[in-house]
Amino acid sequence: MRLMVLPTALLAAVGCARSNRDAGFPQVQQVVTERIGQRVHWNNGSEADRQAQERIAALLSRELSADDAVALALLNNAQLQATYEDLGVSQADLVQAGLLRNPVLSAEVRFPGRPRLPLEIDVTQSVLDLIFLPLRRAVAESEFEATRLRVTDAVLDHAARTRAAYYALQGAKQTVELRRSVVDATEAAAEAARRIHAAGNLKKFDLEAQQALAEQTQLDLTEAQVIEAENREQLERLMGRRADQPNWTIAARLPDLPAGESSEAELESLAIAQRLDLAAARQEVESLSRSEKLTRRTLPLGDVEVGGHMEREADGTTTAGPSVSVPLPIFDQGQAAIARVEALRRQSESRYSAMEVEVRSDVRRALSRMSAARRRAERLHHVVLPLRRSLTDEAQKQFNGMLIGVFQLLEIKQAEIEAGREYVRAMTDYWIARSELERAIGSQLPTVATPAPTTVPADSVTATPEPPNAPVTQPASGHHHHGGAGHD
Repeated sequence: MRLMVLPTALLAAVGCARSNRDAGFPQVQQVVTERIGQRVHWNNGSEADRQAQERIAALLSRELSADDAVALALLNNAQLQATYEDLGVSQADLVQAGLLRNPVLSAEVRFPGRPRLPLEIDVTQSVLDLIFLPLRRAVAESEFEATRLRVTDAVLDHAARTRAAYYALQGAKQTVELRRSVVDATEAAAEAARRIHAAGNLKKFDLEAQQALAEQTQLDLTEAQVIEAENREQLERLMGRRADQPNWTIAARLPDLPAGESSEAELESLAIAQRLDLAAARQEVESLSRSEKLTRRTLPLGDVEVGGHMEREADGTTTAGPSVSVPLPIFDQGQAAIARVEALRRQSESRYSAMEVEVRSDVRRALSRMSAARRRAERLHHVVLPLRRSLTDEAQKQFNGMLIGVFQLLEIKQAEIEAGREYVRAMTDYWIARSELERAIGSQLPTVATPAPTTVPADSVTATPEPPNAPVTQPASGHHHHGGAGHD
């Protein structure tokens, strides 16, 4: 019996392995750094945890850029920490796949017995565990690799959503700023209307129309503030700021447009090569193919066990020898199990093909949105805004020459501000779509060093003309619907 137990114990020792909690995470860190230039950290009670917290505190102490917001989200978000535990679960499964099942010891004593108690001892071990150990471990390695790819993809997805939320908040802040400018303009016009009406030079209808416009712009400002608050909360969630951490601020204005863009074909090819969720789907196909092969090889044999047997009779006679146990495939020959794993493998292949189509579609859709927003922003910057500024300058000259009234001047200035708001919206749409495109290809887009001059000068869309200091009874010439004297 000792001769049979010893090889079994040695085989079990060979199958022993140790689970490494950080297994796979260095590869996650490397890919994230290569793709988006950021670092990630998995909290494990080490000195690195303290360094990560110091980095978080340093980020929160200054005005956040888009890259800073992404860095904070990757270090501080608790949901990502939970996602990293998938690596630990999959690593444990991989270790388990490399272990042999423990041998089974059974003993039997029979009473009464003379001159000695009868004794029977058996030790058995599954032989298929040893034969198919490499193939079973290969299946687990494929599954672990798929998990690592999915975890890395979750990190990149979180980074892209954080960047998009950052730009959405920047655009919302600029919109609020412009809405305040419109409120200032309409309130100035309403105040001028009240003075002119009090002097008897403006009809009540025109006064109320101007007051209604001023009230509407207040409502528009309130709505813009609500949108800004919602966008801030979205970014707050993605960055994972806790109640015990300080508040944060972001840069006030959206960045300029880059000088050029990549082609659709280039981006599609890049997405197919780089998307990690697509790579995880490919790995799942490989894992199920290996699992199908393992199932086909093991099911016909069943659970074959070998071992040693020792028996002592009542008269003291002792016998020992090997034993074998082989199931008879009479009722269950594994047809259902094989059919199941075949269906799972075909399902994974179809899902991979569908995902490849979706990836290409994601790239085209995001690129289309980004290109359209870029065209709008460039048109507004190079054509519409210069025209509006020119109209405002000319209106100011005509007002100074008393050729138009204050209401017309303010309306023209308000139209310029609205054009600026449209520009901010187009720029916001561009940067959000760009973030979505980066997510669609699985890495940051290349940028050109020299940006296109697309920033709207602050004074071109925020300055509000001062109400005139002239007497409230102004000349009638050039006045129209919201004008001054002669409209009784």
